[in-house]
Amino acid sequence: MFKRIGPGMLIAAAFIGPGTVTTCIRAGVDWKLGLLWALLLSILATLVLQEMAGRLGLTTSKGIPGLIRDRTQNGLLRYSLLGIILIAIVIGNAAYEAGNISGAVLGLQALTGGSGQHYGALVAGALAFVLLWFGSSRLLERIFTSLVLLMSLSFLLTAVLTKPDLLELAKGLFIPDLKGEELLTVVALIGTTVVPYNLFLYSSLVNEKWKTIGSISLMRTDILFSVIVGGLVSMAIVITAAGSGVASVQGVMELARGLEPVYGRMARYGIGVGLLAAGITSAITAPLAAAFVARQCFGWPEDRKDWRFRLIWMLVLGVGVGTLSLDVRPLQVIFSAQVANGILLPVIAFFLWWAINQPSLMRGHANSRLQNLWTFLVLALVTFLSIWSIFRILTDAF
Repeated sequence: MFKRIGPGMLIAAAFIGPGTVTTCIRAGVDWKLGLLWALLLSILATLVLQEMAGRLGLTTSKGIPGLIRDRTQNGLLRYSLLGIILIAIVIGNAAYEAGNISGAVLGLQALTGGSGQHYGALVAGALAFVLLWFGSSRLLERIFTSLVLLMSLSFLLTAVLTKPDLLELAKGLFIPDLKGEELLTVVALIGTTVVPYNLFLYSSLVNEKWKTIGSISLMRTDILFSVIVGGLVSMAIVITAAGSGVASVQGVMELARGLEPVYGRMARYGIGVGLLAAGITSAITAPLAAAFVARQCFGWPEDRKDWRFRLIWMLVLGVGVGTLSLDVRPLQVIFSAQVANGILLPVIAFFLWWAINQPSLMRGHANSRLQNLWTFLVLALVTFLSIWSIFRILTDAF
């Protein structure tokens, strides 16, 4: 299993972070099983985009920022795109890292029954540092595969304990029922799964796992399995929240406390293990993605031990631990990163579509007509998602 599974598990781990957990909990509490179709849609969109990113990376042996740097002739456009990427991914991931670390801290608190945010943040940050400093690609793949599978078992167990109605489950998955007040939650569910930095991360990591174009079929198996597992975890969280009987909830630990009278401590331990795994994996993938993006934007050597590569992920990790420990929230930076991410997603999706249809780049592995049809539908989805997200961010800010 470990030989067949590649960096796709890092992608699954990246989009199942504490933010995804919280969003799925609120969707389940507020709308029960009615929005599972939105998660199914986001899984399909993620598969289309991540497969293209992996195929592009394997065929060209370059990541997306490297291709933008080499293929964009207009200097102003090239530097504008690279600037947006750096803001959205490097600075944005640094701003969001505190949330990733806090998810791991909450998981630790659930398992130990203790408190101490500052101590937990240092423990989680130290663990992430050790894995990033000493972890090779193969080691990280195995660690992340184990953590994601542990996370899957944890959340699936709590979902089964709630005994969901199978007919309602099927209706929620395959019969969309969208009302105006649900739209914001739908956008949030899709936005936590279709994540721009995962496209950069996967297009870079596939070249470390497979060295030839002939490995495209292995790459497809890897990303298909990984994204489906990640999607099942998200759905299990929604199902757990929907069956909890809790009227309103703001966080994952409130859900655990709501489940305890019926399911005992097993609910708290199950959610605690899942949240710890979600926090640790996201706390590692966010700095790693930022370092890959910076390396490709500036054309640094492809060496994880390069001091500049390590400096980037250490800065991102350090900002996360520091802001959480000092209880600081860089609101302006987070706001700028959210806007940049909203702009970035459709831009990168359109660039992927353009690049994947260039015969000179793809060497016989360009999109078929059917693939282009699926891509067009996904492009429409991410463009709508981007416009709506930016509108909501600006509305909330002003």
